[in-house]
Amino acid sequence: MTDTWPHIAPAASLPACGPPSYEPERGWWVTRHADVRTALTHPAFEVPAVDSGPYGTLAWLRASVSRFSTPQQHGERRAIVVDALGALDPDELRDEAARSTVAVLDRAGGRLDVMRALARPVPLRVLAERLGFADPAAAGTAVAVVAAAYHPGVDVALVGRADRAVSTLLAVAPPAAPEVRANLIGLLVQACDATAGLIGAAAHHLLPSPGRLAGGDSPGAAGTAKLLAEVLRLDPPVRATRRVTATEVRLGGRDLPAGSPVLLRFDAANRDPQVFAEPAAFRPGRPGAGLLTFGAGERGCPGDRHALALATGVLDVLRERCRRARAPLCHEPHPTLTVPKNLEVSVR
Repeated sequence: MTDTWPHIAPAASLPACGPPSYEPERGWWVTRHADVRTALTHPAFEVPAVDSGPYGTLAWLRASVSRFSTPQQHGERRAIVVDALGALDPDELRDEAARSTVAVLDRAGGRLDVMRALARPVPLRVLAERLGFADPAAAGTAVAVVAAAYHPGVDVALVGRADRAVSTLLAVAPPAAPEVRANLIGLLVQACDATAGLIGAAAHHLLPSPGRLAGGDSPGAAGTAKLLAEVLRLDPPVRATRRVTATEVRLGGRDLPAGSPVLLRFDAANRDPQVFAEPAAFRPGRPGAGLLTFGAGERGCPGDRHALALATGVLDVLRERCRRARAPLCHEPHPTLTVPKNLEVSVR
């Protein structure tokens, strides 16, 4: 079969792989695969601290979840998330996401916006229901509001809306201790934009446009998972993550002082020619790919299999029934995420 895999060009802002670099206004940027992995696993690199707030606010949520926890708090809070995910079968999540996608497409008529109708709502509803939220649809809507303000430094108006959304989520969350409920909500928030960005990117790169036949393997679950892994590598929904140095540390031949802000660039590391043969080529099923998009070490994403399962369920159906409209792709403004604003497809 002719190789018709997409060419996923790097973003114009993608830095080249090289030693850690410093700029006074931005701090340190880390781009090489080995350096990013080291920073993700070395105890000298910590997640930046966040301020807390009254119970039921966005600030309280951020200060209570494993994502922003101190090293002393992280293990116990992460265990809450790991236990919750351990009760969920990724295959069942995939199948339910596929059924939900079929139902949406059956009601859609001839055209549909993947981002608005599927990429966020379907994974969030499926996951919220399996986690025991009383109203999965309301939870999914509220989670999207929280996700828009989740990372510190956003507009004050977004924070106010997110405070109200946190209250909504607490009202429908399963009964549990406050810290457990916070981390169940945090799990949904972490899944929101990252999974939506993956589905949007995969649909953009892999769905045939009008007049072009689909290429590559059949859209079975295993084949789709391999395709998603390459989309994650070449067009990751999470481009970067932040750390701060707790002590002076040497990384990639550079000495980073204590208290240095550090930006770890997954998008650059995933194209490192020292790790990936033909790094610009789309090659599903790369052996030992060393993908960093889900992080690594103690703070690596505990729900990577679940996120891929949800995205696979949606994309399986899209590849079978949809074609991508010819339209430029625009992304939502965000310093570290890549999430399409909209993505129109025709449905059959």
